Parts: sequence; C-alpha cells; structure tokens
Amino acid sequence: MAGIIIPIICYAIIFYVVGTISWSLWKQRKNKPPAWPPYPLINATEEEMDRRRDEVRDMLSRKALGAERARRLWDKLQRAEIGGGLIHEFHRDFCGHGLIRMQAGIILCDIQDGHFPGPAIATWDNEREFVDFFARQSDFTMSGWEPAEPVFFTEDKWYRNNQRLRTEIIDRFL
Repeated sequence: MAGIIIPIICYAIIFYVVGTISWSLWKQRKNKPPAWPPYPLINATEEEMDRRRDEVRDMLSRKALGAERARRLWDKLQRAEIGGGLIHEFHRDFCGHGLIRMQAGIILCDIQDGHFPGPAIATWDNEREFVDFFARQSDFTMSGWEPAEPVFFTEDKWYRNNQRLRTEIIDRFL
C-alpha cells in the first residue's frame, strides 16, 4: 500500500510545485508593462511642445566654435577616407547632420541609416572658407534656430535641433 501512496504523494508535490511556479510566471508576464515604448508617452498639447522646444533652444550654447577648433576639424576630415567623416549617429532612418569628405571637398549633409550621405546641404573645397564658416558657428546656430545662418536654419519643428552637429560631437570626433 505504501508503494502506491508514496509515489502518488510525490507526484502531487511535484505537480503542486510546477503549477505554483507556472502560475507565478504567468501572473508576472500578465502584470508586466509592455516593453514598447520604453518611456512614458506624453499627451502634450502643441503649446506644451512649443514651450519644451523653446526651453531646449534656450539651453543651447551660443559660444562660437572658434578658428582653432574649425581648423582641427578640417584637418581631421582631410585625413578621413573618401565618403567618410563625421557621422555621429549610426542607427536606422534619419541620423542627423554629418560632415563627409568627398573627392571635391567636404560636404554637410543629412545621414540616413547610419552611413548613407544625402544630397549636399553645403560644400567646401578649401580650408579658408570651411574654417571661416565653422569658426562662427555655435550649438545654437547649428541646431537650425538662427535665421541669419541659412545653411543650418529651418522652420521645420521636427528637423530643428534633431541630431544636429554640436560642439560636443565635434570635440568627440577630434
């Protein structure tokens, strides 16, 4: 009789333990928040989004890059492979602005999918023009907010300050 009861009790204990663990795992998965989006969604009004954009804009540095940094940037880009250069984001879709060395000089362009340069926004074929241009740029002007800098300026709210060149990115490249 014990030969029948002991195995039945053992099987019952095993089923109980496996069932309890399975139930616990199922309950955790059921109560777990979805993995996407990985941040809380904001149901902000257009006015609130404009206020936030203005707040970020006002935090941008207006300090010019300066001639020395612009000259070092030119030199580093001249040592890059043709088709390479300053690409600071490597991900899918739009990756912001990049400075790419081409056969004829340096281009400022949008980067797609981490490495595909788009059409040139601006080109420089000599060091003097490049250094003169970038020496006066700041995080604020390169973000697209400054109408006096038509190369970078945009009225597109999505494109403005979206993965644009910044002093920190240029310094990391250098």
